[in-house]
Amino acid sequence: MPSTIRRQMKNMVNNYSDAEKKVREATSNDPWGPSSSLMSEIADLTYNVVAFSEIMNMIWKRLNDHGKNWRHVYKALTLLDYLIKTGSERVALQCKENIFAIQTLKDFQYVDKDGKDQGINVREKSKQLVVLLKDEERLKGERSQALKTKERMAQVSTGSTQMGFGRGSSQPNLSTSYSEEYGRSEGSPASYHG
Repeated sequence: MPSTIRRQMKNMVNNYSDAEKKVREATSNDPWGPSSSLMSEIADLTYNVVAFSEIMNMIWKRLNDHGKNWRHVYKALTLLDYLIKTGSERVALQCKENIFAIQTLKDFQYVDKDGKDQGINVREKSKQLVVLLKDEERLKGERSQALKTKERMAQVSTGSTQMGFGRGSSQPNLSTSYSEEYGRSEGSPASYHG
């Protein structure tokens, strides 16, 4: 897989952090979408102040891509959609502050060498995101639903890992509550703006 090797080389050369590497992998040019487990890891990292800004900076960078890199843009929107629903509330806040950057993607154009309009994927996804960000009630509902689903999935997976590998089920919860506490004590959401 040359694209994976190329990405690993760039990660080394640019000395990307763990969070940045995960975002780069989730938003790669590979012809498949980001895995839900990878997006879930990234969502958990958004509760950490430093990782949050690294993640968001990398996403904005990906959203600025164009042409044959349309997958970077599309997957960045897909990841953003997931993070808005399951990550730190600061994700949605920063997206609202920079909504124009997402709105401009409704005009995204790219037709591949076979004449297929790949830009439509980006245009549709950006429209959906803008609608979600502008509808506070729907946003709250989607977040609450997504977080319930995520908790259920976590219980299922911790239950099975606990039996399989003897790992305590409280472990993931400790790290989440710690980072939530940490994030909350850091001041107003405006101070996180990347």
